[in-house]
Amino acid sequence: MYEMNRDKNKRDEPSSFMGRVVSVGFFGGLFWGFIGFLAYYLNLSKIGPAMILAPWALGKWKSQWLGQLIGVVVIALLSILVAIVYRFLFSRIKSKFAGIFFGVLLWVLVFYLLHPIFPDLEPMNKIGRNTISTTLCLYILYGVFVGYSISFEYQERQEAENGQST
Repeated sequence: MYEMNRDKNKRDEPSSFMGRVVSVGFFGGLFWGFIGFLAYYLNLSKIGPAMILAPWALGKWKSQWLGQLIGVVVIALLSILVAIVYRFLFSRIKSKFAGIFFGVLLWVLVFYLLHPIFPDLEPMNKIGRNTISTTLCLYILYGVFVGYSISFEYQERQEAENGQST
């Protein structure tokens, strides 16, 4: 009976790690998306979470509070994919610097490379220092949260596997 339970736990381990990655991504996106909404609401940033809806949604509702909240949910869902990407690229690195790098990389991706798909996003030289610094800090904090959580979980599982095999 004990052998059968131990074998079942070994088979479930990869899926439970991926489940952990998905949950970290979702809740990281939800939390930091909501913090982004607060920064927008407090006029620390000209850009709110509803920016993610700009390429698809029409109407003024997307710039109001409902659009901002829907934007937070969409960011949380997209954040699952971002966390999976982090898992495959950087999960072996247990350092806050990997998360900082990942957050900066995401910020550059969104504000420079994906800039053409966001029609309401002003050019970087007109967007303002407050918006740049606020969004960059939010992306860095998001990267550290997701990165360190996933890397920590990965290291814990590696140590557990090494401890079981010896």
